[in-house]
Amino acid sequence: MGSLVDALNAYKGRRVLVTGHTGFKGSWLAFWLTQLGAEVYGLSKDVPTEPSHFKLLKLDELIHHELVDLRDEQRVLQTFDRIRPEFVFHLAAQATVRRSYSDPKETFDTNVGGAVNLLEAIRAIDCVRVLVFITSDKCYRNIETTRGYREDDSLGGVDPYSCSKASAEHVFSAYHHSFFAHREHLGSATTRAGNVIGGGDWAADRIVPDCIRSLRAGSPIRIRSPYATRPWQHVLEPLSGYLMLGARLLTEPQGFSGPWNFGPSSTASQPVERVVQKAIQVWGAGDYEVTDRNPHLHESTLLHLDSTKAMDHLQWNVRWDFDEMLQQTVGWYKSWSSGVDVRTLTASQIAHYVDKQRD
Repeated sequence: MGSLVDALNAYKGRRVLVTGHTGFKGSWLAFWLTQLGAEVYGLSKDVPTEPSHFKLLKLDELIHHELVDLRDEQRVLQTFDRIRPEFVFHLAAQATVRRSYSDPKETFDTNVGGAVNLLEAIRAIDCVRVLVFITSDKCYRNIETTRGYREDDSLGGVDPYSCSKASAEHVFSAYHHSFFAHREHLGSATTRAGNVIGGGDWAADRIVPDCIRSLRAGSPIRIRSPYATRPWQHVLEPLSGYLMLGARLLTEPQGFSGPWNFGPSSTASQPVERVVQKAIQVWGAGDYEVTDRNPHLHESTLLHLDSTKAMDHLQWNVRWDFDEMLQQTVGWYKSWSSGVDVRTLTASQIAHYVDKQRD
């Protein structure tokens, strides 16, 4: 059996808390965990989009659904004390660069202040065995290098979102070294992924949801930065890494704590225009137009990750190349548009992904 398949067995019967479970990545992770036999609790302040993957999955029928704002320190602590989770996957965040410009305070309050409240709850309660703390590839100080960023590269960011993610990494490091590293049975790690795509994402200012909205409406897709290159990856790629890491943190907490990259292969770093062209091809119709970019917003043109550490030490690897990830992503939306049940559709893509491990 492959290492992914082995790792998935670690979650059966375990009490797992996912923050941000109503969001795009969080809903995929929470649903996957239910299929693995975990007892899943979710903490989010709201359902961020309409439609939403969370609602279409009817995920509140499968997990313990909790509406808690991580900025509320007392409620976070009380909820942790009541749930007493063994695993914590922290995904809750203000997750877009453009929104961080319109509301920087919310971004820092959520991504830094909320993270502090979560870490304080884990510090105060001794039940947690594994913490997987998800940040972003944008936590790195981007110097437009052609090589992939490694876990020991400098952190930083010139926009509020990137800065908030770098700050969250620093906060995590302080808690890890000051409090968590001394606990024999607690493994804690941060993870950084690329630009994640997949079915069920309806967030604003993301290229795939924008494509789908335009394609369904029969209107041209409008793109702002056609040559901006991003490290695209299907949502199941980093999630598989988080699950593999969580399983190893449970059995070898000291050996696997710290930062980890789960990025796509170098061939998956493609310009925005290529993503749009592939989406139109898979959908079977459509067109696009380039609009003037906003000169006041800083956008990096090149940023990708070096995931050698995860490949060497976790045996994690990328399973879907660029064409396959776009086929799976746009195919998900096409099937949903034609009335396919979302639970069935999502479960079948997870099963197909896991089967790829056995190939």
